[in-house]
Order: sequence, then C-alpha cells, then structure tokens
Amino acid sequence: MRLPKFTYHTPHTVAEAVKIIGDVGPEAQFVAGGTDLYPNMKRRQQLPKTVISVMRLPDLNQITGDGRSGVVIGASLTLTEICEHEVIKRDYPVVAAAARTISTPILRNMGTIGGNLLLDTRCNYYDQNYEWRKAINFCLKKDGDVCWVAPGSSKCWAVQSSDLVPVMVAIGAKFKLVSTLGERMIDATAFYNDDGIDYLKKRPDELLVAIHLPAANGWRASYQKLRRRGAFDFPVLGVAAYIKFENGSVANGRATAPLGGGEIKDAKIVLGGIAPAPVQVAAAAEALIGKRFNDDQIQAAAEAAYIKARPLDNTDFVYQWRKQMARQYTLRALRELR
Repeated sequence: MRLPKFTYHTPHTVAEAVKIIGDVGPEAQFVAGGTDLYPNMKRRQQLPKTVISVMRLPDLNQITGDGRSGVVIGASLTLTEICEHEVIKRDYPVVAAAARTISTPILRNMGTIGGNLLLDTRCNYYDQNYEWRKAINFCLKKDGDVCWVAPGSSKCWAVQSSDLVPVMVAIGAKFKLVSTLGERMIDATAFYNDDGIDYLKKRPDELLVAIHLPAANGWRASYQKLRRRGAFDFPVLGVAAYIKFENGSVANGRATAPLGGGEIKDAKIVLGGIAPAPVQVAAAAEALIGKRFNDDQIQAAAEAAYIKARPLDNTDFVYQWRKQMARQYTLRALRELR
C-alpha cells in the first residue's frame, strides 16, 4: 500500500504550525511520529492534502516539573522517552508502565504520547485495506452508511484503543490545546466522546501541545492490559485504577498509605478498549470510597466493573469473555495497589 500525494510542512514554532493549518483548513492534519496517521492514509481512511509535522517543535519536546508540583509533558515526546524519563518513572510510574505496554520498542521510538492520546478509534470492519472495505460496501465510520458491528445503530462503535487514555482519565490529567484563536485547557475526562467517528472534543485546527499531570499528592494508580500477545497488540481491554487515601502522604515523589491501608478518600476505575470512549465506572469507585482498602472492597469494585463492561464484537477475542475479564483485570489493578 502506498501513501497518497500530499504537501508536507515542517514549521519551527507552535505559532507557525497553527497558522498553517488555519490557512489551509480542514484538508490539513498534524503529524508527529506518524505511526497511526500514515498507515491510515495508506488504507485511505484519512486523506489529508496537507500534512504538518510537529515532531521538532521545541515546546512539544520537553518535560518540566516533578511529583510535588505536577509535571508538564510535551506532546511530541516519544513513548520511549516517557518510559525512560527519571521523573516519570519515579513520580508517575503508572504512566511509564502504561507507555511501556504500547506496541514494540521500534514503534515506541517513533510514536509520541500526544499521538497515543489522539489515537483514531479502531474496529475489525474499519481497520482493513480499501479493497476489503469496498467489498462490504464500507462502514459508517468511513464512506458507508451502516455500522457492521451494530447494523441497526446510527452510532459508530469503533473502539478507543489507547493505553494512556484510561490512565490520564483516572489520574485527572489536563490537556493544553492551541490554535490561532488562542489556547485552552481541558480535562482528560471531558476530552473523549462516546462516538467512534466524533471521538475527540478537539477542533481540527487545534494542536495538542502539552499534557499536565497533577501533583502526586497521596494517590496511587495502576494499569492492566488484556491483549492476545505480550507485545505489539492494541488493548482489547485496559483497566486503570486510582486511589487516594484519607491520610496518605508523599515520600520521594511516591504516594504512601498509612499503616493498615487507611480509609480511601477518592477512587476511580476506568475501562478502555471496550467502547468509543473510556468508561469510568462510578459504582466501582463508590465501592471503595470511604472504606478500608481490603479484599471485600476490591471484590465489590471488580464486580461493579464487570456489570458496567459491555464490549462489542469488533476487536480480538470473544466479547463475552472480554466482559468476564473486566472483573479479573480490575482485581489485578487494585491488588497491585496494595
């Protein structure tokens, strides 16, 4: 498969990059590592006439801060840089661990944290070459009018398959977006739409510049990923767990719990890989908040995650089994935090 023809720009500043896309309009698209966009262009899923590289913009290639004050991560830092950065490994080990599960070392050397957070939704009927999709009369997400996952639905059910998105939602990260109209901050929780086509609350002319991680003030988080192979594959289920203790503290940048586990002040369980947007399980959080961190509460949270999980038949594995695994992987994520 070959790339279609396009015009390529390499701006030197954020202001120059957003001006180019503002002038060109919706037929332009930003690219960093290109590990998602270029394969999509080869499959004729995305066809920008102008591609604007943001890989070398200085503002997008730095990490500042630490666990005490919070960290700002430039969106064009590679996944390998995220995995290996000393501050991220020490103060935000869940981010480094989740990034390390993405794809292969070679692709992590190319792919960026921003690219993973903006990852196109995926589906067995969509992620095929042009000829295959044409043979089934295409699908609702691209060129067709039927969602082959749920033919009676007017909604596209392509799945949000990023490993970092559930983590960012769980820990309360914020994203900085810039355009010619100015800049804005948006919570990760509010950034994703439950629609396989319109899956981001981001205008086409906006550039994701940075990811703001909150101070590591008494909280812990973990991430568990289900996939067929131990490397390379996208998640067909991801579980991010977050807890904050009532009397927790921070030592050497890491959250610590009081003796005996302490009472849980706040909690989040976020499921990825089963819907067009990350699924935050409120009932699982309610099973934990205000209680001691023990086996009974962990089991109750896992049961709530199982009830909420409703995967469809549009990725790997049998979807009923993936639903069962929501319970098991929530157990793993929470037990890891003990």
